[in-house]
Amino acid sequence: MSDNLYEGMFLLDSGRFAADPEGVTSRLLNLLESVGATIAAHRPWQDGRLAYEIEGRRKGLHYLVYFRMGGEGHTELNRQCKLSDMVMRYLVIRHPQSLFDAMVDALTEKTTDQTEETQEAAAADTKNQAAESPDDKQPQEVVASVGEAAGTDE
Repeated sequence: MSDNLYEGMFLLDSGRFAADPEGVTSRLLNLLESVGATIAAHRPWQDGRLAYEIEGRRKGLHYLVYFRMGGEGHTELNRQCKLSDMVMRYLVIRHPQSLFDAMVDALTEKTTDQTEETQEAAAADTKNQAAESPDDKQPQEVVASVGEAAGTDE
């Protein structure tokens, strides 16, 4: 059976991510790989205040992942997300090939652009400590989650 193409938005505990970004990212990607997913692209998307409290938390980090996975892995992915203490909510959408490729390309371009901008900002900051670094705030978008990580039956 051929793999399906998915976009996953995972709402993670932002406190844990701030304390150990590589560890949290690694745990999320390992969770996906354990259910048979092959990661195409991933990155943190939005960190901020939540519209309402979830599991006693008022802040969360949306983490975007594009991956390939057989349809049989979807049930296990739902189970693993519900069991994870790191994933507060999640949403997984199946994409056609053309949209998946476009989104992966856009995500990898944006990641490359952000890395270059970060390096340029660091160089400018090192050059002149008194200068202000540019603030590249982007408009925030709202994503509705359909899966709860723990405590509910779907």
